[in-house]
Amino acid sequence: MGAEVTVPTKSEGWCWWLVVLVIGILVATAAALTILRRFDRSKSARVPSNPSGIVPKYDNALEIALQFLDIQKSGELVNNRIAWRGDSGLQDGSEAKLDLSKGMYDAGDLVKFGYPMAFTATVLSWAILEYGDQMDAVNQLEHAQDSLKWITDYLINAHPSAGVLYIQVGDPELDHKCWERPEDMTEGRPLTQVNSSFPGTEVAAETAAAMAAASLVFKDRNLTYSNILLKHSQELFIFADAYRGSYSVSIPQVQKYYNSTGYEDELLWAASWLYHATGSSSYLKYVTGQNGKAFGDWGSPTWFSWDDKHAGTQVLLSRISFFDKKDSSSVENLDLQMYRETTEVIMCGLLPDSPTATPSRTDSGLIWVVQWNSLQHPVASAFLAVLYSDYMITSKTENLYCSGKLYTPADVRKFAISQADYVLGENPMKMSYLVGYESNYPQYVHHRGASIPVDAKTGCSSGFKWLDSDDPNPNVAVGALVGGPFLNESYIDSRNNSMQAEPSTYNSAVLVGLLSGLVASSSVVRSFR
Repeated sequence: MGAEVTVPTKSEGWCWWLVVLVIGILVATAAALTILRRFDRSKSARVPSNPSGIVPKYDNALEIALQFLDIQKSGELVNNRIAWRGDSGLQDGSEAKLDLSKGMYDAGDLVKFGYPMAFTATVLSWAILEYGDQMDAVNQLEHAQDSLKWITDYLINAHPSAGVLYIQVGDPELDHKCWERPEDMTEGRPLTQVNSSFPGTEVAAETAAAMAAASLVFKDRNLTYSNILLKHSQELFIFADAYRGSYSVSIPQVQKYYNSTGYEDELLWAASWLYHATGSSSYLKYVTGQNGKAFGDWGSPTWFSWDDKHAGTQVLLSRISFFDKKDSSSVENLDLQMYRETTEVIMCGLLPDSPTATPSRTDSGLIWVVQWNSLQHPVASAFLAVLYSDYMITSKTENLYCSGKLYTPADVRKFAISQADYVLGENPMKMSYLVGYESNYPQYVHHRGASIPVDAKTGCSSGFKWLDSDDPNPNVAVGALVGGPFLNESYIDSRNNSMQAEPSTYNSAVLVGLLSGLVASSSVVRSFR
């Protein structure tokens, strides 16, 4: 016999259904609010505000600057925007049964130097992660991502096993005895590697940093590729840390070209990027504690460059104190605060009217440190400054304290703008140091491919007549950022003046980052993940 069923009266039924309806509405509302909270939290953590106020001159300059990366590409070119470039280096890596045809030529020469190339990839990744929305707003994001992948495809192939990394394609001594287009190379292209017997901590760690940063760039676009990059990054970091030794010692011949002043900064730099890529506390612990004290150069400002990553690491880790305090313990927070305070010292030194302003600048206000490739330091410094300004804005940090004076994010951004505008023509020479921008820019860029007509038939040495020619380059090296002015702010436009007239991919990367930060008014993301 079944249980007795009580049927509600009409009035009772109405009340019951009303209760059910109210509960349903409350549940649905709560669920919707939860979803919205999650969406808002995700949005605030990962997606910056929509870019506004596009600045035409920086928009134009960014489009131009990115084209130099197309000029520097090796390999079988696909949809390349540079009409005077063709396929080259197709057999690179063949002696080791590797495909090292991709990657980029370093500067005006035809060598692939892995150390500055990896730095180029790391900085380009950083620019995309922070300012990808602004790049996208001016239709440059895809170009930046494609150039990045051209390098990371090469880096993946250059790391065929956990303890081996190929760091160079080509012989610089032989290369510098030639003046020829990359499409016409016939001389040997020997390979150079680091391994457990001949370690190269700085180049392995920089490559690990590049792959970790790039894994974040491609995470939403191609998860499989992103995971491959991350795996290589983690392996390279273990290798770099386990077999500590400078590649300048292991391979003395590199000292003449890209000599390293130490590898401690690259270890911190790589671990910092791996922390951002994985969220693993092990990498955070690596950059704090004993390693931080030993390697961090806390309180001592340095210049950010392909060789010295201290300043970049300090700015990158200051992100955590701005946005991710919950992710670290109190002890780690104290050490992270040291990175943040050192970043503040750097920023105070850059501001021209700060009590602690660096004297390393020209009369017109350009940061000036060395005469060879002088623009590398002001552009890199300005890139870090625009990042820090946006960290302040996004975190609602109103002031930067510099020995008794307070500065706003706008003040820090103003410094970055001053360096960018100097490069683009607001300088005593009244010329743009970015080739292709406006009408007055260097005509004799120290660059093999740009200096030789496409239809010229030259061998290794016969092409020197084009180096010595009095005629301007027949091919415009669009987007090339030349080395820059002397301390007296003069510039000699001569193809033989490699000190001032030679461009490089790593300078282009920091310029792309700077221009991407200035092209619109926007905040940065709170988290890359």
